[in-house]
Amino acid sequence: MTGLRSAPEKVPARRRSGRAPTIHDVALAAGVSKSAVSLAIRNQRGVSEATREHILSVAQELGYRSNVWARSLVQGRTGLVGVLLQDLGNSYHRDLTFGVEDTAVENDLRLVIAHGRRDPHRMQAELDSLLALGVEGVVIVSSWVPPQSLERIGRRVPLVVVGRLPERVSGIDTVANHDELGAKLAVEHLVSLGHTRIAHLTGSSRPAAMHRRQAFSEIVRNLLPGIEPQIEGPEHLDAAIKYLIFQLQEEASAPTAVFTQNDRIAADLVGACLDAGLRIPEQLSVVGYDNSSVCRMLRPQLTSVDQPRTEMGRMALEMLLERIGGRIEDRHITIAPSLEVRASTAAPRNG
Repeated sequence: MTGLRSAPEKVPARRRSGRAPTIHDVALAAGVSKSAVSLAIRNQRGVSEATREHILSVAQELGYRSNVWARSLVQGRTGLVGVLLQDLGNSYHRDLTFGVEDTAVENDLRLVIAHGRRDPHRMQAELDSLLALGVEGVVIVSSWVPPQSLERIGRRVPLVVVGRLPERVSGIDTVANHDELGAKLAVEHLVSLGHTRIAHLTGSSRPAAMHRRQAFSEIVRNLLPGIEPQIEGPEHLDAAIKYLIFQLQEEASAPTAVFTQNDRIAADLVGACLDAGLRIPEQLSVVGYDNSSVCRMLRPQLTSVDQPRTEMGRMALEMLLERIGGRIEDRHITIAPSLEVRASTAAPRNG
């Protein structure tokens, strides 16, 4: 009489030496078909939840990794989106990337981040590298890429630029901040405190900075008739800061408030003032731009114009997905900023 055979002891799945495990190895170790493994790994219907868990457990034990590139050849998609940053050290750029990343995860996409390091030539090279990796589109957080390069790349993959371009480029979408409104909010705040001698400190001649500068001049002339706006920069920013310090120390008619192009310049100015023994805001009120994390690190904390950076990143990726989905008409969105008032601004000490 033949007795019943007991079930064999479970043999742990082992990775075969010398090569990476394949889908065939997972199927063999799990005792299922290759199609079942494929369905389980892609989280598709066709296998029970218990079978799926079993397959995934075996795959993990073997060290199996799904081949994204091979799958992309079959599907015609990589699921990759590029983000080209002008300055990874800038918290404005990082916060924008968080918004892009959150929206990418919601849409089952992955980001490939390239860093231009504030070098226009490197940015163009990084943009070409992203295309070589097979990204389906790129969000560019910079206005430094020349229009001719945007037009060239835009014929190959969808592009969305976060920033203010010197000119609109056909086929390229943009998300930008309302720079004129931001300057208006800053100047109106300082005037409401009683300041009449207000300077603007800028370190760039790019479109966004120029629009803030122009708006500053117009608003000062409108709100303070007869007073000529004082603008320092954009060239030789360090020298401009030193000149402002000299005015504060030596001239009775020195500015009592400064509106800066961005928070980083504001931080440099605040540091120079403290080094010179000047008190903020008693001797100088300072307003920055971007409402970046540096605002809360400074003492006193910095009043700043807030760009909704995370929302701008989210909108940029949503626009990119529309392009990938077939939209052909251009879109240009301008986002209104707000003002975050903190301790770096107060009424002028001497009126």
